Amino acid sequence: MTLNVQFLTLWFMFVSGMGLGMLYDAFRVVFVQLRLPRWTFPLADVVYWITATVCVFGTLVHSNQGQVRFFVFVGLIIGLLVYMMTLSRTVRKVIAVLIRAVKWLLRFFKRTFTLLFIKPAIGLYKLAWVLLGFLTALAMFLFRVVVQLVYPVWKLLLWLTRPLYKHLRVPARVLRWLNFLKQLFQKWFRKGK
Repeated sequence: MTLNVQFLTLWFMFVSGMGLGMLYDAFRVVFVQLRLPRWTFPLADVVYWITATVCVFGTLVHSNQGQVRFFVFVGLIIGLLVYMMTLSRTVRKVIAVLIRAVKWLLRFFKRTFTLLFIKPAIGLYKLAWVLLGFLTALAMFLFRVVVQLVYPVWKLLLWLTRPLYKHLRVPARVLRWLNFLKQLFQKWFRKGK
């Protein structure tokens, strides 16, 4: 491995160390801002270390075909320390602001969606029920009026057809049906009064 490749690898590991520090701060701020449950901490640690390993090894393969040397660890540690001393506080504040902005946007979209779609849908649903109730009441009222108007005609028809009952043999089903209609009209006529 040439000296040029070693310096290039050292530089890449320095940048990777800074990236690992940034990733660690991002995980930490996300957990604080989102108030995630305690049981997710070990899961986040596993995800962090898998991500860190894949990123560092990918960088190492790119810079020196994956050869692990002492200066690789030196570059990672120096990059991490420089990041922690200089950029850590700023990055955490920026990430916290970004998370708050995303939360605000999500609340805004939720309120907008509720205001534009959910509330009108609920209003239309309630209006439909009110209209349905009104139409039902109107239909019942009109039915009563029609029954009261038709009742005298029905009584007259029954009176006129009474002599036919004696001479014709009407099936029992028809008689039951006519009896049912007679009781129904009498019931509605009594309700109307």
